[in-house]
This record gives sequence, C-alpha cells and structure tokens, in this order.
Amino acid sequence: MAAVLDFIFLCYFITHIPISIFVDAQVLLPKWIFPTKVVELKAWYCSEFKDTMMIDPPAWFRTFVYCEFIFQFPFFIVAIYAFIKGIKNCSWIRTPMIVYSAHVATTTAAICFHIMYNDFSKSKPKGPTTQLERQALLMFYFPYLLIPMLMLTNFIFRADIKTKEKTQ
Repeated sequence: MAAVLDFIFLCYFITHIPISIFVDAQVLLPKWIFPTKVVELKAWYCSEFKDTMMIDPPAWFRTFVYCEFIFQFPFFIVAIYAFIKGIKNCSWIRTPMIVYSAHVATTTAAICFHIMYNDFSKSKPKGPTTQLERQALLMFYFPYLLIPMLMLTNFIFRADIKTKEKTQ
C-alpha cells in the first residue's frame, strides 16, 4: 500500500508544479506575464465554476497563494526528489512532509468551508449560489484537501520511516 500512496503523492507533486506556475500565480502576477491560452483557461474556469477567489481574491486567499510560492513550491521539488529516490532512502523527508501536509490541509479546509458556507449572493463577481454550483467548485479544491490529509496520516503512522529514523 505504501508504494501505491507514494506513487499518488509523487503524481500530486509533479502535477502541482504547472498548476502553481500557470494558474495559481495569476492571482499574484499581472496577466501579461502568462501565455494567452493560460489566461483564457483561467478566465473560462472562473466563469464556468464561479470561483470568485481566483477572479477577485480576498486578502486571506492571496496570503495562501503567497505561502504556496514561498514555502510550498520549493518543497514540491524536494518532495519529488525524495519520492523518486525512494522514501525509505530519504527518511529525513518525514517531518517536512508532516509540516507540509498539515499546512496545506488546514489552508484548503478554510477554502472549502468558504466555498460551502460563504454568502455569495451580493458578491461581485458572481459566486456560486446553488448547492450544485458550490459542489462543482468544491470538486476542484477537494483533492488538495484529501491528498494532503492522506499524506499527513501516512507520514505520521508510516512504520518503515519511523523505524529508520529511530536507528539513526
């Protein structure tokens, strides 16, 4: 089971890099920096799924994105290295992985609660108002809650890493 989870986590980190660069960075940087197709993709996504956080990000959301680039993005590369080399060969990754996954699960939980319970009726741009619209938007964020929670649980209780750390 550990090998399957390691593969899922590796894919998560690999796919997170282009998403961070081409989508999430649009929250912080001017549009002219990005290829037209990427800007159009974000515009379509925001319009189709009514993601007001990406259109007109509140200060707390911008803070989460800054944290993504300052702390998480460099960690993506470190984590990819550890998964490719083999987690059993990189027992040092356990604590950083616990910190990373707890941080991401916490911030994404706040985003998910905002999506489900915020009153978007008076917001401009128009946010999700029906339960179905909220669930559709939530499905984009939910993997970034679920996978870090799995990661956190995995690295807290993973015996093959714990044992190796204790013997060093």
